[in-house]
Amino acid sequence: MKTVQLGCGITGLVCAEHLVKNDKIDELILADYNTDTAQALKQRLKNDKISVVKVDAADRAAVKKLISGKDLVISSIPGYLNRLVLEVSIETGTDYLDYSLPIGADWNEFDELIDYCKGAENKIITSMGADPGISDVFARRGADLLDSVETIRTMDGDSASAEGFEFFGLWSPRELLEEVTVPASVFRDGKIEFVPPLDERQLYKFPDPIGDLPVYNTDHEETHLMSRYIKGVKNVDFRIAIDDDFARIAKTLKMLGLHRTDPVNVKGKQVVPLDVVVALMPRPVDMIGKVKGFAAVVVESTGIKDGKKKMVRIYAKMSHEEAYKIAHSNATGYMVGTGGAVGAEMLLAGEIKQNGLIVPEMLDAEKYIERLSKKNVDVKIESIDI
Repeated sequence: MKTVQLGCGITGLVCAEHLVKNDKIDELILADYNTDTAQALKQRLKNDKISVVKVDAADRAAVKKLISGKDLVISSIPGYLNRLVLEVSIETGTDYLDYSLPIGADWNEFDELIDYCKGAENKIITSMGADPGISDVFARRGADLLDSVETIRTMDGDSASAEGFEFFGLWSPRELLEEVTVPASVFRDGKIEFVPPLDERQLYKFPDPIGDLPVYNTDHEETHLMSRYIKGVKNVDFRIAIDDDFARIAKTLKMLGLHRTDPVNVKGKQVVPLDVVVALMPRPVDMIGKVKGFAAVVVESTGIKDGKKKMVRIYAKMSHEEAYKIAHSNATGYMVGTGGAVGAEMLLAGEIKQNGLIVPEMLDAEKYIERLSKKNVDVKIESIDI
């Protein structure tokens, strides 16, 4: 089978390194506008399946030429470009997988996306990274292990530090800053609500050795996917660990308008403020090998089992040092890329039957977790009486 890895940042490279080992893949095309990292991976792996192509993912004709005649395209590009690739994949009949929902800031676009994908003859797997992705599968499994589920909480924690860097992110800096400067969605008592960005600070105890970290609600796919696709759930909460200094800086950026994505006039030039901030931040690929600490995704599903209130707690954990040793990555990039690779492998193995739009909650959670556990991600499942 011929597969295109579109986008060769830290996430795409991890996914590609997993998939090149898959016997069902005969050809793996690494495509990006900047091909340096793709060329470096090709050189490191020395695998004849791999080829490298330069492409502009915003050029519809170029994307169509790239994926026509291919079996699968994995989109690891910025989320705002995913919709273009998805539409072209339907035109070409190429199976598609991405890491974030291909919609804008208006969540009403999700209903439009569902309608758009109806009748598609290809498989369109969306939001298949770590969170969203692994987190949604953990929620599906937790709900399946209960007789009924009432509340699902997702916690994304990271104790990362990097010498010489104070303000950084371990995935797309643009998406990170957008996430912490827009109102956060929560699902409470069966309804979606929005709270101000970085408004509700809590301390959460992550699995050792991470420990207590401050967490905040942010606008994430889980709130919308779990509430829609897991029957009976009444409350869904997504929180991410954000260092107090990072939160203070993010609030300042928002106060100054530096989170804006609309152009402003600067000495006769049109400049997008967020683009300037992102350009001044280190790229995750530039920090490879410099990050220390652990990352974890924890999902707590609370409900009733055999007449008693229980919580099913499922988490995945990894150290940044281990991720670098295995795949020249960090733990965040490794888990996101691996989450996508597992979804792709299930597709390649014929374990995903339906065509059209597919979200992680629709997958066989038990099979997914079994595959994930074989890829150096520490997965634990706990049943706790409440």
